[in-house]
Amino acid sequence: MDDGRRRRIRIRDPDPGGTAGAIAEGVRGVSPGEVPRRLCEVAVDLLPVTGASVSLRSDGMPVQICASSERAALLADIQATIGDGPCQTAVHTGRPVLACDLTSGHDALRWPVFAQQATAEGVRAVYAVPLGNGSVYVGTLDLYRDTPGRLTARELHTAQLVAGVMTVALMALPHGEEHEAPGGEPWLSGLAADHDEVYQAVGMIMAQLGVASDEALARLRAHAFAHGRTALDVARDVVAHREGFDRFDRFDRE
Repeated sequence: MDDGRRRRIRIRDPDPGGTAGAIAEGVRGVSPGEVPRRLCEVAVDLLPVTGASVSLRSDGMPVQICASSERAALLADIQATIGDGPCQTAVHTGRPVLACDLTSGHDALRWPVFAQQATAEGVRAVYAVPLGNGSVYVGTLDLYRDTPGRLTARELHTAQLVAGVMTVALMALPHGEEHEAPGGEPWLSGLAADHDEVYQAVGMIMAQLGVASDEALARLRAHAFAHGRTALDVARDVVAHREGFDRFDRFDRE
């Protein structure tokens, strides 16, 4: 392969079926900032899933990086809003979490609120694979499908291979102004802005209610969930002074 066709991400292919080669081909020719989104699409092509998303862990709420579809993005937002779900469990344990049937049984009982929300959106199974190096986990690759079912050992291996490449891709991304997304905006700036809005809103709720940051974030999440919204949507309204909390946790429009 000549230099013009080499990718920043080089993959050793332990899979005689060529899975790693398919992953490498899937990201060939795209800019570094587009690699995570393309890897989500590759995961959907290679696995029996209907959607994929990637989120990075942070203090308080995870930061969604990209998703293969609007529904996958919504499922990631739901977990971030309620603070629970297979993906959050995976990043804290450092092990894949395979919720094979959210409609009944153990998985539905383990994450009852998320299971209800996910199934209402047509998602019946979620597979969360940590992103990390074995000692530090920075986020998750989250896979969704609309029918219950297990991943085979080979399919789990494929998901972990995609997660490994995703980890390398995210760590290799330039963070400065010199790298821009296709729309001309630095690739990470939008993510940082979303994250900052949530924590700016948390600070405002702390001042309004006289509570600590953990409780303010919990109030934000609870209100978003109760009104069928995402925490980010509510945070934007708080920051814009369109809405505010009172001591009884009511939301009053100004």
